[in-house]
Amino acid sequence: MPMASAFRLLFAAVILFGGAWPITKAALADASPLWFGTGRSALAALGAAILLAALGRLRFPVAEDRRAVFFLGVFQLGGFFALTHLAVALVPAGRTAVLSNVVTYWLIPLSVLVLGEKVSRARWFAAGLGLAGAGVLIGPWSVDWSQRDAVIGHLMLVLAGLLWTIAIIASRKWPPRTPMFDLLPWCFGIGALMLVPITLVLEPDGGVGLSSWPHLLYIGLFAAPIGTWCVIEAGRKLPGAVASVGFLMVPAFGVLVSTLWLGEPLGWDVIIGGGLIFASVIMAARG
Repeated sequence: MPMASAFRLLFAAVILFGGAWPITKAALADASPLWFGTGRSALAALGAAILLAALGRLRFPVAEDRRAVFFLGVFQLGGFFALTHLAVALVPAGRTAVLSNVVTYWLIPLSVLVLGEKVSRARWFAAGLGLAGAGVLIGPWSVDWSQRDAVIGHLMLVLAGLLWTIAIIASRKWPPRTPMFDLLPWCFGIGALMLVPITLVLEPDGGVGLSSWPHLLYIGLFAAPIGTWCVIEAGRKLPGAVASVGFLMVPAFGVLVSTLWLGEPLGWDVIIGGGLIFASVIMAARG
């Protein structure tokens, strides 16, 4: 896949996933977090399966595909969804979008250690610039760290970023033979099956209210499967340093949408942080 095509997939993921966090935050006014996460996984699995069946492409993963399917289903979808949907109820939607997508501090070192990638000095600098922008967007100085929920929520999001990174590394180390889109029903199915028992134990009285169903249908049937496919393909095809910096555009867009839709404050931190991330993406692409 040419680099230009990989960047188009990256930008599509930015729009879909950056806008998904504020929508999720709005949906949680009438839905419990894990039930919403389980619902979006199940709907994504069902929607992708129906589409592939209509195209005559629905097949059980062959042996060469199963390792990637396992890592993507368990780590990127099951584990990541569980942590982020619990955290979004504890921290602002914009901050959730930032921290959960900051894979830079995980992806570049693991790409070097596990995959043996060579990272240029310019891309290391771009990564640092992007992390600085993410740090400004997170705004740790505005968080009351004496509150237990704030600490737990932020730790969940850092761990979620690690789980996503492990899935990216696995899909690059053991690339599947089958086109990635054809494997999505199985990946989302594993994620949903993993979330069901966690949801039943932690939220036995939860559910998704009527007013949240439009949000769930949009994310589950459209944003989740298409956005996940874009993220996986971009993560596999772009160099680790470029992909990790590029993914920072997801939270930058998420913060912008949160500001415009949910009324979360737009201050100097959003402007400066977004500018640093944009500059880091350009530098990483050129470096």
